[in-house]
Amino acid sequence: MTARIRALVVTTAALATISGVPGESIQAAAAPPSPAVPPAALLPPETVPHASARDGFDLATALSTPDREESRIDVGGCEDVVHGRLIGTGATGQGFQSAVPGGQVSELVARTTNPPDLTAWAAQAARCSQVTVDDAAGTAVSTVTVQPAPAVTGAKTLSYQQLLTLPGQPPELPGLRLRTVAIAADDVLVVLRDAGTTGLDLDALAVAAWQHAAGPLGR
Repeated sequence: MTARIRALVVTTAALATISGVPGESIQAAAAPPSPAVPPAALLPPETVPHASARDGFDLATALSTPDREESRIDVGGCEDVVHGRLIGTGATGQGFQSAVPGGQVSELVARTTNPPDLTAWAAQAARCSQVTVDDAAGTAVSTVTVQPAPAVTGAKTLSYQQLLTLPGQPPELPGLRLRTVAIAADDVLVVLRDAGTTGLDLDALAVAAWQHAAGPLGR
């Protein structure tokens, strides 16, 4: 795995999970702030098998940091898909990233006044199934496959896989895989993402995270 792919992985797996999308017109009325998300809404560390080096973050703090340099070329409206943006503006939340055998896993629990339409997002991901990206981390090909998502009563769900490879990379070199599972209802969004060959049952972990967050969020 080349250094360029590794750099892009850091960008996509970590920062893109908590990136926002361009805001509404400055003439639009400001939405009220979302309720706070307590750290207790996150899964206990022991829930993620063999997790280590767990680092937590606050979503509002992360969103307040300046955006990184992104694509230097037009990717046809696929930026949100390529960079894994599921969080809009006006969100609060807590998250963590943990090292696991074969890669890393992250979880985010957010409340937002601008919840994502996961059905529309899946359709956009299908339209953006293969995009060549040229950004600060280098050039890579993003291949996205929408997969069956776990069924959760009263919530919308999304599951997809993203494969990052170098242009012209031989088929026998698999590139780097990112898997994402999201669950949303009302103003609550739970996102789990893993990078690499973790072997985790991400569907089961996402459902467990959703159920665990219900109590601390008063749902």
